Amino acid sequence: MKLPSGNPAEVFFAFLKLGLTSFGGPIAHLGYFRTEMVERRRWLSEEQFGQLLALCQFLPGPASSQLGFTLGLLRAGWLGALAAFIAFTLPSVLLLLAFAAAIPLLTGATGEAAVHGLKLVACAVVADAVLGMSKKLCSDALRRIIAVLSAAALLLVSSTFAQLAVVIAAAVIGAYFIREITAPESDSGFQLCYGPRVGGMLLVLFVALLFGLPFIATGKPDFASVVEAFYRAGALVFGGGHVVLPLLQDSVVSTGWIASEQFLSGYGASQAIPGPMFAFSAYLGAIVSPLENTYLMAATALVFIFLPGFLLVAGVLPFWGVFSRHPTAGRAIAGANAAVVGLLAAALYNPIFTSGITSSADLVIVLVAFGLLVVWRVSPLIVVLWCVIASISQLWLFS
Repeated sequence: MKLPSGNPAEVFFAFLKLGLTSFGGPIAHLGYFRTEMVERRRWLSEEQFGQLLALCQFLPGPASSQLGFTLGLLRAGWLGALAAFIAFTLPSVLLLLAFAAAIPLLTGATGEAAVHGLKLVACAVVADAVLGMSKKLCSDALRRIIAVLSAAALLLVSSTFAQLAVVIAAAVIGAYFIREITAPESDSGFQLCYGPRVGGMLLVLFVALLFGLPFIATGKPDFASVVEAFYRAGALVFGGGHVVLPLLQDSVVSTGWIASEQFLSGYGASQAIPGPMFAFSAYLGAIVSPLENTYLMAATALVFIFLPGFLLVAGVLPFWGVFSRHPTAGRAIAGANAAVVGLLAAALYNPIFTSGITSSADLVIVLVAFGLLVVWRVSPLIVVLWCVIASISQLWLFS
């Protein structure tokens, strides 16, 4: 065990910036995290970031939020993890609740152009992440082949289970066939403020809540049922983001807690905000029961949909360090990291590129944004402003 090297305030403001500017969904968030924490702040190495990313891809829960939670935990302990979660999530929660009420204002052509500009931001950010990570994590021919084959497989079969299968297969290939693994850096392990005993207790708590909460649920839209429904959704979803939507729909629409129109309007609003998709849960919690305190229910739904993923990743981390130091495990992780690069590359093409680039002008906007990130290394906020303003200007010029 080791005392953290940072402080919660530092973590809070770093993730508040990300919470306000991280448009584009979970895959794009990984690019924002890498740019800010690996390149700009140097809180951890590329290899450490790749290991954390592989771990979060393996576990159920919101992968990007689990990664942010873990980065805060490693930097400033438990308070740092809490600070990272609050700072990254709160802006999207507040924006989503306000944005849902203002949806009619964004149904016109200008509003649609602004939302389209946010999709172009994701294109540039993920392209930057794929380029940077491929240089570090695909340093030999075999790992480059693994990355290419992983991307091809995920473009052919697009599902969360396919992602998991590809990462596992790449880990197996890496364990048996990758040989050019350099000696790990002296600081390549994760220095935690707790040990395996606490990690084991967190894993036991995860299981106990998963199987125990259904006994207190009443089936009505009250506090106990909201706790159970949203914890179950967060615990049983692999990949996070859009994957959780069918589970939430089954929990709150099929049960009659909210109308389908309310669910879909909130989902539409969540497409145009920064931060995690799981913030959608706060919107659902706020409208699920008029008999309860609106803000209490929103906070309850939000906390319990994130809680299982955080319990899992924090519980596994103490054991992951020991596992990753084993030579065979190191080769397996190298293979899994190469597959993650392929996963990002596949996502860059579909859905990010295919849904974002609709004209040659869009391509020019993205190329300029990519240059701002890669060549001039400007703040992501500048890139967001450029893409949104350029997208709106394109509408005015060609309409």
